[in-house]
Amino acid sequence: MGAVTRPAARHPAPARTALAGLAGAACALAGLVTIWASRLWLGRPVYVSELGAEGMPTARAFMVALLLVAAGGGAVAWGSRQVRSRAPLVGRWAPAATLWVASGAFALASQVPCTAGCPVPVGATFTWQDLAHVMVGTLGFAAACVAMLQISVADVGQRTARASLGCAVAVTLVAGTGGVLALLRVPGAAGGYLEHVATTIAVGWLAALGASLALERRPLATHGRGRATTSGRAPSR
Repeated sequence: MGAVTRPAARHPAPARTALAGLAGAACALAGLVTIWASRLWLGRPVYVSELGAEGMPTARAFMVALLLVAAGGGAVAWGSRQVRSRAPLVGRWAPAATLWVASGAFALASQVPCTAGCPVPVGATFTWQDLAHVMVGTLGFAAACVAMLQISVADVGQRTARASLGCAVAVTLVAGTGGVLALLRVPGAAGGYLEHVATTIAVGWLAALGASLALERRPLATHGRGRATTSGRAPSR
């Protein structure tokens, strides 16, 4: 009888990978909790970035929250450095590199807050500081969405892949809608709520990815071009 292929054996993640994933998840969740605690303490609808605006009582807490998210992203990126995407376009570089870009952007955003009220940097309200904050914040969200797409087509568990695709679509739609409302200066709390929802999805995904690095079992590495087989006899040479 011919050789019958079987799924590759799977093994737990290495200890350092698991530790990095769990540490990243913990930092990300701590940052998200701090953001929501600041929002609830403030007691009024604001955009996420406005929590860290100059003169806001929540500014320092928001800076710490962004640094926690950035640290969490860096740890998860290190833990996922062996993960590769299979798609032609987003598979040209590792998801870890994209996560490091996103983490760096959020760390920079924590040090360059928007001015009081977080005005849209257009026309009479334009300032270089607000423009820089918007640019790095947008870069962070965009890089996070790209990382989600990369993970959705990577050699990870099906649940992680499907959740990553869903989160990428959700964050793009929700954050995009909130951004349009902000640019159009639509009055009301809708834009701020949408931005908080997008932030929650994105940071929650980061924490879940970190946990999956520690909990999911990985395929054993194969040597050469052979596959594990069950044929009842030794493979021919």
